Amino acid sequence: QVHLVESGGGLVQAGGSLRLSCAASGRTFSTYPMNWFRQAPGKEREFVAAINWSGTTTNYADSVKGRFTISRDNVKNTMYLQMNSLKPEDTAVYYCNAGGYTSGYWGQGTQVTVSS
Repeated sequence: QVHLVESGGGLVQAGGSLRLSCAASGRTFSTYPMNWFRQAPGKEREFVAAINWSGTTTNYADSVKGRFTISRDNVKNTMYLQMNSLKPEDTAVYYCNAGGYTSGYWGQGTQVTVSS
């Protein structure tokens, strides 16, 4: 079992930056591939970024590639999402996920709002 808590969301102007954190409880954090998803109002939840258990492999949605960076610290049981050059279309609730969309664990989400 993994319990996930996101933080770091907020209101930022277009072009600005935010860093999201996902703190995990449980000794098995380091064994899980981790993901960030987001959900904008009226839209389905969509994939943002993924990282493997060791942090050596990452993957990004085309819409955030080159602007967002996913990372993890298995000693601190924490995953991060550094978001730069934010756009209004990045406005959404951001969720961290451990183990995959259909059968994994989810945090409660953190709101990111980008003003134009």
